Amino acid sequence: MSVAQDDRCEAGGLRERKKAATRRALGIAAMRLAVQRGLDNVLVEDIAAEAGVSTRTFNNYFASKYEAICALAMERGTLIGVALRQRPAAEPLMEAITSAVLHPYAGNERTPDKEWIEGVRLVVMSPVLQGEYLRTQYAAQQTLAQAIADRIGADLDTDMFPAVMAGAVAAAMQVALERWLRSDPPVALVPLLREALGELRWPLATGEHAEGEFACDPQARPPMLAQAAPPTAPTPSE
Repeated sequence: MSVAQDDRCEAGGLRERKKAATRRALGIAAMRLAVQRGLDNVLVEDIAAEAGVSTRTFNNYFASKYEAICALAMERGTLIGVALRQRPAAEPLMEAITSAVLHPYAGNERTPDKEWIEGVRLVVMSPVLQGEYLRTQYAAQQTLAQAIADRIGADLDTDMFPAVMAGAVAAAMQVALERWLRSDPPVALVPLLREALGELRWPLATGEHAEGEFACDPQARPPMLAQAAPPTAPTPSE
């Protein structure tokens, strides 16, 4: 590669990082303002100002405030797919998936403030957000299905397992999220995610055949979690 090509690649990489940082800043601002003010009381102009950009810049990234609010969840879906592809090849599939799902939450495991989590609950469960939220969930699930297929050498067009497994993981994550939003007093999200994913582990843990298929023979269920450590809080960006 020539020096000129090197420079172009570096510049392109820098632009992409800047775009990702702007997108994330807008997503954080959108969620923070929605939690603080209520979803109906936040305008696109408010989000842009909070992130330090123009309304025009906001419109270059998102079609609506609802899309911006869901941006962090969309980003987590992408990060989970990337993390799964980077897990050690010899690691059992469910362990690799669990580590990948928890990866975006690394270092952010504190118990949230009660007032803040109540605000998040109102935002996330708002009927006007549901369409965008479902679209985000679907995109994240498809990303995970492709990552699973790549990991096990399957073809999404012909093999059902990656999509079925991704759907099960997405369901477990949703159950954990709903439990987190409704917990009183508040609890940390990460232990709930780990526990929910553990529910998928027991029928699969010892059923991996040499051919790579999974048995579903019922087994005695082991405890899912050891005693949890004192919980720790997602920041308002979560």
